[in-house]
Amino acid sequence: MLFEFGTANRIIFGAGAIERVGRLAADLGRRALVVTGRSPERADALVQQLKKHDVLVGRFSVTGEPTLGLLTEGLSQARAHGADVVIGFGGGSVIDTGKALAALVNNPGDIMDYLEVIGRGRPLTNVPAPCIAVPTTAGTGAEVTCNAVLKSTEHDVKVSLRSPMMFPRFAVVDPEVTLSLPPPVTAATGMDALTQLIEAFVSKRSNPLTDSLCRGGIKRVARSLRTVYFQPDDAEARSDMSLASLFSGLALANAGLGAVHGIAGPLGGLCDAPHGAICAKLLPTVVKANVQALQIREPTSAALVRYQEVFRWLTGSRTATATDGIEWLHQLVRDLQIPPLSDYGLQPSDTARLVPQAQKASSMQTNPVSLTAAELAEILSEAITARGLVRK
Repeated sequence: MLFEFGTANRIIFGAGAIERVGRLAADLGRRALVVTGRSPERADALVQQLKKHDVLVGRFSVTGEPTLGLLTEGLSQARAHGADVVIGFGGGSVIDTGKALAALVNNPGDIMDYLEVIGRGRPLTNVPAPCIAVPTTAGTGAEVTCNAVLKSTEHDVKVSLRSPMMFPRFAVVDPEVTLSLPPPVTAATGMDALTQLIEAFVSKRSNPLTDSLCRGGIKRVARSLRTVYFQPDDAEARSDMSLASLFSGLALANAGLGAVHGIAGPLGGLCDAPHGAICAKLLPTVVKANVQALQIREPTSAALVRYQEVFRWLTGSRTATATDGIEWLHQLVRDLQIPPLSDYGLQPSDTARLVPQAQKASSMQTNPVSLTAAELAEILSEAITARGLVRK
């Protein structure tokens, strides 16, 4: 067996870990660009910490998913500030923006030179500026991946800026930072983590190292996601979810993903639905479609055995069937009050446009089975319209 494993240069995890960021940044540079979300005041304590270590601070705010226009604006600000270190303090969109800015501030030319799919896909020529990733949500695992997902409003699609040089220099994961997350964000990001863990575990590129991460991560989500949704101040459950998110990023960066993310990319380009909410609505139906396709077309596939393991971990039952596991996922989505994608403006008529785009997505290449256009259309139709049943 031959496999590789890449991740951030150094991972620091635990309560209070954020207190180390000032010293880490000072060791890397003197002028930091701090990338934040729509509430930049959340980073005030971090900024003061940086100033205590004589680091000059510039700020850049990301109010939604990063677009190419936003990235151009941020790049101009980073260069004007003379940024020699970039700190992403926020959710996945913020950290992806930070990684992209760190990469591009040291590389000449246009953004399109380096983008996949819609750009020229050229490799980075210069080492990016050092990046410190500090997640404030528990879901994306972006702090330990080497790509940045960006939205092109012109093309109505999400694409990646990707390079092995884009792994953050430091990933600082402090579960205490997530205690203030509102329930809808907790739900969406937590479902993103669960999706990434399941998809990486059944991926065609899974390996023993990612397998161990997925096992630990899935079990943590199964016991703690509902808890943090209904009891936001549960520190132990928050730690579980932060660790699961970290594991999901480590796993996906090295094993790849599957059909949920293959569909979510083009689907997210059409609407402003949170990425995690998209994944949540797709996950149970994709799992069902994958299991059925494997049973019919590849009944001896090892992925069927892996799915069986997943169903046991989720339900806590050694005798759990596929039906039990898929219903558990559906019920989780209902409990977390994830709305149908039609609530974000998507219509069944969008399916015909989305299916060909999904088939071309890189994540589809590691799905455990090749899904037909008809199967993908059925998955999309259910995710867009189905509200699910309320538990009585």
